[in-house]
Amino acid sequence: MGITITESAARQIQKQLQKRGTGVGLRLGVKTSGCSGYAYVLDYADQAEVDEVVFDQYDVKVLVKQADLDKLSGIELDYAKEGFNEAFKFNNPNVKGTCGCGESFSV
Repeated sequence: MGITITESAARQIQKQLQKRGTGVGLRLGVKTSGCSGYAYVLDYADQAEVDEVVFDQYDVKVLVKQADLDKLSGIELDYAKEGFNEAFKFNNPNVKGTCGCGESFSV
């Protein structure tokens, strides 16, 4: 399974990269954090690293380290506006539980 990017997420990534003026895509990863184990990490990618897999949809690239694929395989990256808030949303089929504050997840 790969990484799916919604049209809404792709538009936001393109917008952010254009505003930044450089970059090949968005890097998606996980880090150890919180009471449940892992938290998502997003960053700009200026180039693909040797240990990364590149997923391309809607002319947008999302780069994921090989080591994070077991936690992210099958995830859908979305971007949604809810009231005054807007943010990337992670629809991850691997998540077995989340902490009460929503900051971290377990697989």
